[in-house]
Amino acid sequence: MTRILVVEDNVDLAFGLQATLEFEGYEVEVAGSGESGLERFRRWGPDLLVLDLMLPGIDGYEVLKRLREEGSRLPVLVLTARGEEHDILMGFDGGADDYVTKPFSTLEVLARIRALLRRAGEADRGAPGVERFGAIRIDPRSRTVTRKGDEVSLAPMEYDLLMALVERRGAVASRAELLEEVWGYANTDVMTRTVDIHMAELRKKLEEDPARPRHLLTVRKVGYRLEA
Repeated sequence: MTRILVVEDNVDLAFGLQATLEFEGYEVEVAGSGESGLERFRRWGPDLLVLDLMLPGIDGYEVLKRLREEGSRLPVLVLTARGEEHDILMGFDGGADDYVTKPFSTLEVLARIRALLRRAGEADRGAPGVERFGAIRIDPRSRTVTRKGDEVSLAPMEYDLLMALVERRGAVASRAELLEEVWGYANTDVMTRTVDIHMAELRKKLEEDPARPRHLLTVRKVGYRLEA
């Protein structure tokens, strides 16, 4: 399910946006300030950000600046109560992808969101082999993995283990299969803790809560699978 983070301090407007987006099938979280918006972005890893520019504390311009400085390429739709060209240009200069001016219709917001998500999807599809799950993006061409826009350093065997699960598209991989495929153990009767140790390290680096993984799941008495 596509995740959308709404950062808006007007409670009624935020509630209306959340209800509309959830009705359309999106998973939505709401933050009422720039500080909480940044915290939820880093914790949750949304696919798109709807960002009010006039926020208490850290305003939307500063939120946008920090996201881009951190290397995030997250699509951002900014909301502004002003229709002045100066404010709109400041938003684009800060890294916004599109904007709507208050008051706006929900149909307009939905159309802008769909367009941004479509462009983001096309960009990923344009990069052959790019894989995504949750907040994770994998580029096999460069063997790079990012989480919420930040590159994650994986050991070679950790990367190969991750890709072995990704390529199974949710199917279960036994420890014996992984030992043979990733480490080249011809005698799969030789069972070691190698797979489990590497999986624990992957969870530390990729899961929000390694003790309660959402994606790198254990299949009891069998092995592991990826829940995308």
